Amino acid sequence: MSPNGSDLPHGRPSGALGGTPTSRRPMRRKLQQALAAGLVLATASGCTYKDFPRLGMPTPVTDEAPRILSLWQGSWAAALAVGVLVWGLILWSIFFHRRSRTKVEVPAQTRYNMPIEALYTVVPIIIISVLFYFTARDESKLLETSDKPDHVINVVGYQWSWGFNYIEDVDGRAATDKTGDKELDAIPSRMRSTFPKGAEGVFESGTPGERNPQTNDPGPTLWLPKGEKVQFILTSRDVIHSFWVVPFLMKQDVIPGHVNRFEVTPNKEGTYKGKCAELCGVDHSRMLFNVKIVSPERYQKHLEDLAKKGQNGYIPAGTATTGDAKNAETNNP
Repeated sequence: MSPNGSDLPHGRPSGALGGTPTSRRPMRRKLQQALAAGLVLATASGCTYKDFPRLGMPTPVTDEAPRILSLWQGSWAAALAVGVLVWGLILWSIFFHRRSRTKVEVPAQTRYNMPIEALYTVVPIIIISVLFYFTARDESKLLETSDKPDHVINVVGYQWSWGFNYIEDVDGRAATDKTGDKELDAIPSRMRSTFPKGAEGVFESGTPGERNPQTNDPGPTLWLPKGEKVQFILTSRDVIHSFWVVPFLMKQDVIPGHVNRFEVTPNKEGTYKGKCAELCGVDHSRMLFNVKIVSPERYQKHLEDLAKKGQNGYIPAGTATTGDAKNAETNNP
């Protein structure tokens, strides 16, 4: 060994006690980059604190939609709790069970731990069971239909737009009833019991090129009365579509040869967007429509305007129900 120590290795070993390990510097840089990327993503989303309670969902505009929003928020809360637990355990293992720089012995090895294995088997089953219960409960409630809703509208899906049969007694005369017309043959008899008496009806037959005069959004416009229960009967003329009014927070398939229905009570006036949520062919992206929620008086005036324009009666509802599906509907009045 030289007197001035020139034959000793220069620099501090990466694992020297009391020094800063050089191997940790890349990890710090990666952590800083990850935090910066997370900050960019959080700020680029454009969300404000007012949007957070809805967790990306639009503002509900029906009496039924808050039930869906509550289920959505509850699912996120459960996912967040599980995430915090899992990440907490991961970080705890990383920090408190990392290899010591001063001790190199192999830690005690555990082949199995029955309590922990039972825990991570039972807890997921409980979580899924709770989510299933609330989902089934809310789904059953949302799909309930009344015998005498305030209004019945037959939504007709076809490539590449939407038609709306307003099954309403517009003129107030029972003698003008047209609910037995062949255009409505696709709707089974068990659902026709909800039709109002004397409903001669008016219709709106949309095209992709139409635009709403107020918003200039493409597609036909479906009018609904605020504060009154509306039952939608969904039929298709060709392929499977899906009727989705975005702020309703729900959608339902429109299937040829099978009729679906649901009810909502609109509670906020305005014009909202709707679309087909099922890939139905080459021009699926053009199957857009608008929903205009107005006062009951304005809604009645709109029906009368359609009648004055000659849009009386109904457009063909769609493919008739046949086979086992028809028998099932006949045997369940």
